[in-house]
Amino acid sequence: MKRLSELKPGEIGFIESIGEKGTFRQHLIDMGMIPGTQVNVIRFAPLGDPIQISIRGYELGIRKSEAKKILVSTKL
Repeated sequence: MKRLSELKPGEIGFIESIGEKGTFRQHLIDMGMIPGTQVNVIRFAPLGDPIQISIRGYELGIRKSEAKKILVSTKL
């Protein structure tokens, strides 16, 4: 398993868990980040933050510090 922040652009991962508790975790779940969901890293901003990802048919920008809290596997 890796953290979402460790994936390289073009890599695909599947969400395993979100390590955060509380409103932040609920916000991610509301956006469709649930275990088993495929996520694709599109690119990093020029200074490395934020990260642009594709999930469930839409693109999303999240901070690198937030992406470190999301565990993904590269195989389903």
